[in-house]
Amino acid sequence: MKTTTPNLLFRPLIWRCYAGLLLLLSIGPGRLAAHPMPNSLVVLDLQPGGVAAELQLPLSELEPAFGHQLLLHPESLVAEFGPQLRAYLAQHIRPVSPDGRPWTVRVGALQQVHDAEQTATGPYQELTAQLWLQPPTGASARTFTLHYDAIVHQVVTHVILVSVRRDWAAGRVGDDAPTAVGVIRLDVRNNVVPPLVVDQGAATGGWWAGLRGMVGLGMRHIAEGTDHLLFLLALLLPAPLLAAGSRWGGFGGVRYSLRRLLRIVTAFTLGHSLTLLAGALGWLRLPAPPVEVLIAVSILVSAGHALRPLFPGGEAYVAAGFGLVHGLAFASTLAGLHLSAGPMALSILGFNLGIELMQLLVIGLTVPWLLLLSRTPRYAPVRVVGAVGAAVAALAWIIERTVLDGTPFSALVARAAGLAPWLLALLAAGALLSYRRYRAQPAYSPQLPTRLS
Repeated sequence: MKTTTPNLLFRPLIWRCYAGLLLLLSIGPGRLAAHPMPNSLVVLDLQPGGVAAELQLPLSELEPAFGHQLLLHPESLVAEFGPQLRAYLAQHIRPVSPDGRPWTVRVGALQQVHDAEQTATGPYQELTAQLWLQPPTGASARTFTLHYDAIVHQVVTHVILVSVRRDWAAGRVGDDAPTAVGVIRLDVRNNVVPPLVVDQGAATGGWWAGLRGMVGLGMRHIAEGTDHLLFLLALLLPAPLLAAGSRWGGFGGVRYSLRRLLRIVTAFTLGHSLTLLAGALGWLRLPAPPVEVLIAVSILVSAGHALRPLFPGGEAYVAAGFGLVHGLAFASTLAGLHLSAGPMALSILGFNLGIELMQLLVIGLTVPWLLLLSRTPRYAPVRVVGAVGAAVAALAWIIERTVLDGTPFSALVARAAGLAPWLLALLAAGALLSYRRYRAQPAYSPQLPTRLS
């Protein structure tokens, strides 16, 4: 009697189906939910001396991999499990140079658990960790192999997205959208987590590109920082005028106006440069919320001075004092770059230079029309409207930064900032038209008023 044996070609397929069934059973019903679970993010900041890495870890995925109940008390997670979490992360991240030499990994700050959201998964809780990856002597920080299997070594469906956020030597120093580098996930067929090769090539510009990028970042910071510009412009509004008791008088002359403008701008520059340097180097640090409130208060004070002389002749001292506060806000941008000494020194120089260039550009586009308009009776209503607008914006920011999380006034200020080019064009047209009409009057005299004592 003839016997038959199973076809050996079908055996691998049977075993793969069996392995897949075991994998589904090991995942459990919680993993077969209606929506996918959130991914981890590894965000890299490339620097001349190493790589600053930020790990964004979903708490729901980290808990089964870490082996402790983290979701029960997320507010005390860092205090309770900080050392164990640092050791866990150090164990599961291993960068290696192309020649096989391992990098040094230092796990830094663990931020408190906060709410996050991904488009595909919805809201969840997340732990953020800061790491410093130091290449061996002579090795480039731009090319390495990243061995990383945190969470995925236990949660086999987990996915890690790796991207480059900043690249100092290439001039990418802002908060633009990160560039995707690759994905780390379990290779089910071979049951391994393959490493990811990070290769950003040779530095495209080196130190010069870093300096140029920081100049651009400083200019963009001022251009987007409506509160910084509003403080300076509100303080410049009464600069061409003479103080007459408790009121603002007439135009004080071109030389008088330019001298006051120069003193105010120079004092503000000196003030914010000092705290920018101290804050960026870590010598002076203040929490961001009170600094933001003080910036709004500075706008309110300068707006009040534009309405009535609060400190006539002392504008430079006020500009220098509040400049110290504004410099602390500038420094927070540099502190987030986590640069070493050499690049940090060059970055402070470039960032401050960018701030000054943008300030000079805004002043050059605005002040000539203010000087022209201040020689006419029409300047008084323009000054009052500008001061009241600055005061309303400042009050909205104070309320937003102390009591409420967002106000209708703040949204209105943001919308008005987008109309800045049109407002500037309106100011220029109004100044030219008012000055021409004023000169055409029979009583017009080119003689400048005498300066009040």
